[in-house]
Order: sequence, then C-alpha cells, then structure tokens
Amino acid sequence: MKHFKIKNSILALSFAAGIFGALPVMANEDVTVAVEIALDSLDPYNTNSTLAQAVGKSYYEGLFQFDKDLKVQPLLAESAQPSDDGLSYTIKLRDGVKFQDGTDFNAEAVKVNLDRVLDKSNGLARYNQFSRIEKVDVIDPLTVKITLKEPFSAFVNALAHPSAMMISPTALKKWGKDITFHPVGTGPFEFVDWKPAEYVKVKKFDGYWNKGYPKIDTLTFRTVTDNNTRAAMVQTGEAQFAYPLPFEQAKLLEKNDKLEVVAAPSIIARYISMNMLHKPFDDVRVRQAINYAINKEALAKVAFAGYAFPSQGVVPQGVAYAKKMDPWPYDVKKAKELLKEAGYPDGFSSTLWSAYNDGTSAKVVQFLQQQLGQVGIKVSVELLESGQRVQRVQSAKDPETAPVRMYYAGWSASTGEADWAIRPLLTTSGWPPVFNNTAYYSNKKVDDAVENALLTTDEAKKQALYDTAQDQIWNDAPWAFLTTIKLLSVHSKKLTGFNVMPDGSFQFQDVDLNP
Repeated sequence: MKHFKIKNSILALSFAAGIFGALPVMANEDVTVAVEIALDSLDPYNTNSTLAQAVGKSYYEGLFQFDKDLKVQPLLAESAQPSDDGLSYTIKLRDGVKFQDGTDFNAEAVKVNLDRVLDKSNGLARYNQFSRIEKVDVIDPLTVKITLKEPFSAFVNALAHPSAMMISPTALKKWGKDITFHPVGTGPFEFVDWKPAEYVKVKKFDGYWNKGYPKIDTLTFRTVTDNNTRAAMVQTGEAQFAYPLPFEQAKLLEKNDKLEVVAAPSIIARYISMNMLHKPFDDVRVRQAINYAINKEALAKVAFAGYAFPSQGVVPQGVAYAKKMDPWPYDVKKAKELLKEAGYPDGFSSTLWSAYNDGTSAKVVQFLQQQLGQVGIKVSVELLESGQRVQRVQSAKDPETAPVRMYYAGWSASTGEADWAIRPLLTTSGWPPVFNNTAYYSNKKVDDAVENALLTTDEAKKQALYDTAQDQIWNDAPWAFLTTIKLLSVHSKKLTGFNVMPDGSFQFQDVDLNP
C-alpha cells in the first residue's frame, strides 16, 4: 500500500452556527451569518447535523480536513502512513499546538478523543463512524498508531470528517457529558455563548497556532428559520452572509449592487424515506408508486425556483463511486396501477414529517401532499423542529414502535465518497438510533456490497461493488428519490473568503471583512 502523505497544510476554520436573538452591537471585524435551523449539539461526536459539525470547525479542528472540492488535506496531522496490510495507520502530528485552555495537543489527546467515541457506554451518535478502530496507541508525543479491526479504505476520509474533531482532554475530564455546552478545541476561535434556538457566538483565539489567523474578531451565527427574514438581514447589514438563500428571492437580490448571490454545486440529496417495517410501505409496489406519483421537475420549480434537478441516482454526482441513473419518471397512471396491484386501489392515509421547519421545506411538503393526493394517498404533514426530530426520529430505540412513516429529509456524503452516502442511510447497521436509516431498509446484497467495498483498495472492484448496491437500492425504492439541490447563498461584497462546500458545510479559513 502506498505511503499516504498530504502536503501543504491548509487552515480549516469553518463555522459557528447561530441563532436569532438579542446580540451585542457589531463592530467592524464582527461577522454574522444567518442560517435556517437550530443546533442540536455542540459535541461533534454526538450529532448528525452538517450545520452543527460545521459550527464546531470554528473552535475545533481534526487531524485532517476537506478542501472546497472535498479533497483530503492535513490539519493537526502532518501525514498518515498505512501499513502494507491496511490494518494500521501511523499518524505524525503537528508540533506546538495548544488547546484554548492551555492543554498541549499531542498523541495522548488523540487517544483520549477516539477512546471516548469508541466507548459504547457513552452512547455517542458518531460511534459507527469509528467502530472499525481496534485500538489507539501513543508511540511518542507526536506519533499515534491507530489499528483497525479490518481494512477500511475510507479511513482517512472518515478522519477528515468534521465529526472527528479533537476536544481538550482537560475539558472532557472537567465537563464530561456537558462538554456540549463548553467546547474547547485548538481552532481559530474560542467559544463564547450558545443560546439554543437563538445564536452561537465565538471570538478570536489569540493563541491559535496558525499565526495571522483568524482575520476577524468574532463570528455570530443566528438561526433564522423564516426565508424572507434571513434574506432581509443581509440587505439591511444585520448579517454579512445568509445560507440558504430563499430560492425565489435570488433574482431580486442579484439586482442589489452591494450583494453577491452564489449558486454552488452540491452533493445534497433530498428524499422521502418510507418506513418499510409498517404497511403499506413493506410493499415495493407502494414505494415505487410513490416515486412515480411525484413530478420532480415541477418540485424543483415550485419549491426551489429551478435551483434543483431530479435525483440522478442514489448517490449524487460529485461523490466518489456515484452511479448516474435516469431519474424516476413522473407517471400518475403507473402509480395508480401499482397501488391497485398492491391492494390499495383507493390509496391510503399516512403521515409525512419534514426533518426541517424552514420556509422552503414547508413548500416542499405541501407540494408533496398535493402530488400524493392525486393518486389517493392522503398525508398529514408536520414540520419538525430539531428537538422533535431527535426525540421522534433519531432516538427511536425500538424499530417496531418507531413512529416515523414518511420522512422528508436530506443528506450529504460529507466524507466525499459513496460509503457515507449509503452506509448511514441504507444499510441494516444504520437503523436509528445508530444512524439515519429511517426507512428501516435491510437488504443483505446491499450490506455485503458496502462492507466489501470498504475492504478493497482496488478502484475497479470498489466501483463495481458500489454499483451493485446502488442498483439494488434504486429498484427496492426505500426512498422517494426527489432532487439534488444547488446551494444558494448571498453575502455582502465586503465579506470575502466565506464559501459553501458541496456538502452544505462552510469553508472560511480566509474570511475577512473589508471596509
């Protein structure tokens, strides 16, 4: 196996997320970002939220990180050398780095963090991401050896994911499970305040190892669920950046010469999962009928103002090992025929929950409700806020009694390869509360293909295995495959160096506010 080495360390700042509420008056070097949802946790190991993990990148850093094209770059590590059998990685660490509480960053800190997530008694949401680790050994203060239970070809990508941040061992010992309220890392910003459902505020860390960064004094991220309010805040100067931008307002905001609107490509898939443990979703004909019943082109126009397109497969293009497929066609006649074959000639009633409560998601579920009604499927819709989402969906202990039925959600494969687009969402090991397989889909052919893909470094074999999994999932239709969206943001032209990444996270190592 090749020596894996990454050069040209790149500073990863990322983002603090925040929320709408009374805040101090902004100074020139203070940046406010308006985002659409609240955070469920500030512990990167205990959340599945892209936004929450992106927030963590302001005060936390990992061993590796992704650049704007989702390529792995070093951060707190300088290199990773795999053994010939692929069962261990020897990682050299950056020297001279301190946590914000003065604790040294070293190999022992890496061991403490990984041992914590591997301890199942801690019940951390990201356990499954690291469960292939057998043990972590400290070789010397700046060298750590990670031994795996079996080869895992996506391992360094997993370490670059923003869930794999390094938390101060001193802070972990002091706060325990309450570390979510007291984050302490090596990042460019120090945590100041978190008011759930309102805002998160961070300030410049004067002891940051990468001298000259950050270039601004504070970041405040406000949760603003209302689309119009989020856009208005950038127009009035209350915020310098807003994401996501209300799709229907893009053309209007483009006329403002003080603002810049950006439509960036994404790897975010939008879908409806259907709980296959319960009727009528245990019947593949019903699930296929729902795919036929929805006009994806119209959905892209109505809810996303054209800044989306029908899903071209299980895994969005831009993710390694994605297989491009023809979208499910819109065919009401076919949908009705399948429902009749399945024993539901007059349709049925169910619930449709949205994982988000923002304005665009409201448009989506209302459109879906109307489309499904045309084939006799009557759904009551509910937009969940983050606490409800965690309680009702993500924390369900017993699959048989899980209340979720139809669930509108989205996901980005933020490790940059197909493993993270399939394993957490569509394998048996991903059933809640472990991960987000809210369809409770289980297919041995898919499970085996995904597992075997992780055991090989042969690119052709890996692609063939992922193709097998994607073909099977597409035909089994545990989801209604909806759209891949474009990432629409707006920012003041005074703000530079702040970008939306393809997975919906943020990259802003060079963020600056010009006069």
